[in-house]
Parts: sequence; structure tokens; C-alpha cells
Amino acid sequence: MLRESARMAHLFDPLTIRDLEFANRVFVSPMCQYSSTDGLPNDWHLGTRAVGGAGLVMTEATAVLPEGRISPQDLGIWSDDHVEPLRRIVRFIHEQGSVAGLQLAHAGRKASTRRPWEGHGAVPESEGGWKNVMAPSAIPFTESYPMPQALTRDGIREIVAAFAAAARRACDAGFRVIEIHGAHGYLIHEFLSPLSNQRHDDYGGSFENRTRMLREVVQAVRESWPKSAPLFVRISATDWVEGGWDLEQSIALARELTQLGVDMIDCSSGGSLPHAKFPVGAGYQTPFAQRIREEADILTGAVGMITSPAQAEHIINTGQADAILMAREFLREPYWPLSAARELRQSVSWPVQYLRAAPGDAHARVPVDLDRLKSCFEEQHAIPERYSSNSVL
Repeated sequence: MLRESARMAHLFDPLTIRDLEFANRVFVSPMCQYSSTDGLPNDWHLGTRAVGGAGLVMTEATAVLPEGRISPQDLGIWSDDHVEPLRRIVRFIHEQGSVAGLQLAHAGRKASTRRPWEGHGAVPESEGGWKNVMAPSAIPFTESYPMPQALTRDGIREIVAAFAAAARRACDAGFRVIEIHGAHGYLIHEFLSPLSNQRHDDYGGSFENRTRMLREVVQAVRESWPKSAPLFVRISATDWVEGGWDLEQSIALARELTQLGVDMIDCSSGGSLPHAKFPVGAGYQTPFAQRIREEADILTGAVGMITSPAQAEHIINTGQADAILMAREFLREPYWPLSAARELRQSVSWPVQYLRAAPGDAHARVPVDLDRLKSCFEEQHAIPERYSSNSVL
């Protein structure tokens, strides 16, 4: 069992998933930066977090289709034009000893909306927004958000194919981890929750039907992604609203996803409804990671209000989760792993340029060893025909 094998693990112990070894269990959680043009990344993205020593650095939610962006300024991977700019970022992350990961996303009914510092609500077409906002059902998130169109079966198949194509592009760009975004009230979560999914076909109603789209996306991505490379799924473990998606359903889903080749569940919560009330506090989502880990026998990541080294170490050491995903704390302190290791008296690598300021037991950082994955990426076959765009249009 997982809880037995990792009971005495430490925050800065390596973690091996499939053929990939992470230097430590401090992962940079996806964080929207809203700083792209036409989905293309720029020099603002990610590099500092790799220098800081995280084991995994993940991109923000990266749209698989242009209409799947949250805002017009979101990162994207719907075109081959995105590959080379992303490759440059990936190369730098790997040179710093961190693993580069990509989160694949579709915003669903929360698409075509404003960046947080510009207010809330829909972005009109005159300002770069779009009308083809899609969801399981024609129910807006709030009155100020776009009115979505209910997806047809063909529309669902097109999106599944887009996730598969995006996974292939991620492979070409050099990413070594993919995370599928199934949380925070975006499209996949909208299908999971009965509060946003009121369909009466094979994609609505029962647990099996509401989880169908995610299972199809996972299967498509897993078949388009090297077998030796990890695949994560982020979920909202609960809607925090009675009658919505909840922890028991999350545990049941995790059991199914592990059979489909998912390696880790990234355990967040909420985002499906604007009036949900969260009991926010230190580590308030960690119990979800622990329950899913223990009852579904799958690796989990804990995220949410984890800020101190002692807190993060305790979560790993007691087997509540296998990795810590941190977001806002990395915005405040990009070099958090270096200071945390010092506080916990654990030796970690530092950039060679910074060694003069490092503790005496620090050693020089080396690039990620990708030799074990090199052949599997070079030999990875093309996207299966059933997931090609020609099969759904």
C-alpha cells in the first residue's frame, strides 16, 4: 500500500513516478498569469520557480482550444505554433534541475472572462472575447458571465481530440508531466458536478455518465502520451455545496482513474458555484488528499494554504500526501524550497551561481537526467487516428 511505502518520507526526498525521478516533493502548482498573446508564452513564465529548486514546475492552465481559455490572455497549446516558445521555457526548467509539467485545460462556462485585476464578468468580442463559450448545460456561472451553449456529442468528441493533440504537442515541447485540469468549475468539473451538469444523455445524470468525459479525456491523453511519463489529474474534491460533487464521489473517481493510467490526484476543491462557503484555513484541503490516497490507493498531492516548511514536512512525513503543490507562497517567495531546506536542516542543491551564498552542505545543481525518457519520447507514435481532428469534424 502507498501509505506503508511512504510513511517516513521527507519533503526533500526524491519521488519516482514511472520512469521519472523528481528531486524533491515540492511542486509548483499551476497559477494563471494572464500574460500571453494568442496563447503564446513569453519570458514572464516560470523560470524563477525552477531556479528556486522545486521538484516540479507546472505551467498555468493551458488551453487546448482558443475558446477554452479563461481570458483572452491565457496560455495555449492548440497550435503547433505554441511548441517552440514552450520548448525554450522547458529547456531552462530542466537545466535548473526541475521537471517541467504542463496543465491541460478547457475553461468551459468560465471562458471569455476578464483577468482578475480588470474586474469580473464576460469579455465582449470588441475586446477580444468570443461567443462560442461551451458547457455541459446552458447554465451561466453568474449573471455577469457568458451564457454558455450546451455541448453536442460531436462537440464533446472534438474537445477530447483537442486534449489528445495538446498532449502530443506537450511531448514535442519537451514536457515530462501532464496534468489534466478537472477542478475549479472549469469544463471537466462542470461535467462532474450535478449542479452544473443537467444533461439527460450519456454524459449526465448518474455518476458513471457525469464522469464519462473525464474518463474519455484521460484515455485519449494517456494513449497520446509516453507510457513512461507521469499523468496527473487535478480535481475539486468537493463543491462545498449540498447536493454537489463530494469527497465520496472523488474517491470513487480516483479508483477508476488509476485503472486508466493516472499516476497522481492533485486534490483541490470548490470553484463550481460562486456562493459556496469554504472553511479556509491552514492545510484545509489536505484531508482530501489523505482520504483519496488511503482509500483509492493512488499517489496524491496536497494543495491549499500550505505555507511553512514544518507544515509541509509533516504532511509528507505522516503519509497524508506524496507531494506538496504550492501556488501563492511561490509568488511571495520564489526561492521557498531553498529556505525551507535550510529550516528543516536538509541538504539540497543550489544553482552553481548561488553557491557562494548557500549553506556549507549545499551542492551544485545538475540538470534533470532525461536519458531514461529520451527513447520513449523519440519513439512515441503519432496521435491515434480516432483522436485526430479529422475524426470529429
